[in-house]
Amino acid sequence: MRCVRVLAGCALLALFAPPLSGADSPRPLRVVTFNVLHGGFGFRGGDGQHLDERLAMAVEGLRALDVDVIGLQEASSGRKRGDVAGRLAAALGLHYVRAPAGYRWVGRLASWVMGFDEGPAVLSRFPIAAWNVVPVASCDHWYGRVLVCATLDTPWGPLDACSTHTGSSTCQLRSLTKLLKERQGRAPLILMADLNAIPETSGVKRLLADDGLVDTFGTANPDAPGFTVWQPVRTEAPVARRRTDYVLVASGTEAPVRVRASRVILDRPGRGADGKPLWPSDHYAVLSEVEVFP
Repeated sequence: MRCVRVLAGCALLALFAPPLSGADSPRPLRVVTFNVLHGGFGFRGGDGQHLDERLAMAVEGLRALDVDVIGLQEASSGRKRGDVAGRLAAALGLHYVRAPAGYRWVGRLASWVMGFDEGPAVLSRFPIAAWNVVPVASCDHWYGRVLVCATLDTPWGPLDACSTHTGSSTCQLRSLTKLLKERQGRAPLILMADLNAIPETSGVKRLLADDGLVDTFGTANPDAPGFTVWQPVRTEAPVARRRTDYVLVASGTEAPVRVRASRVILDRPGRGADGKPLWPSDHYAVLSEVEVFP
């Protein structure tokens, strides 16, 4: 009889207990894209436009958001500044990969002479199972661009997360379109990017149409401008008047993309050590909440 009562009690507990979180019920992924503004080649002639103070502001703003994946652009590395992507990842408790941009031999020479390079990075709460870097076509531009992609080992399956910073040319955006199309497959894909182009340009429209990518901010906020650039970091007033920063998502073969929310973040100034206004970057960041797993 006692055994029956115990079993009945366990059944009642199971009936009224809250559902368990885990692989069977993922919450929407929280994804951020953020151009961190490298602030110049090294600290020789200045301080990277107050880079250390700006990074501290970014960490404070991002830490409270419980972010899963962050795509950085202009993530720099140098003798005095260290590895900026690594510094942000360590402060937020995330895994990361980073790739320097620039032409192959020029980039290496500049990095050696000036002790500086910069490029895109992916930061992730989930372990990084694999990653690779592919060049975006230079299209006769003097500075080479790259796409860095990481395969993330989530509890619900693999997720491809990529970050890039392109020029505004339609040629480069077409090159990016081709690279992403080659990468798409069973796993969902997220692109976090500064495309230096607004949504109405032909290059961005073709990127969305050809790759089946969803513009998360535009989907969640069809009537909002979502301006992200350009913000002088030492002025008081917000002056951004263009949207060039994107979180774009493509579904895998087993689940459609569902955009739950998206908003501009890191879009308020703080105060520097000198008491003057200071913004985290000359770009505002974009946070999107998306469902990509069934």
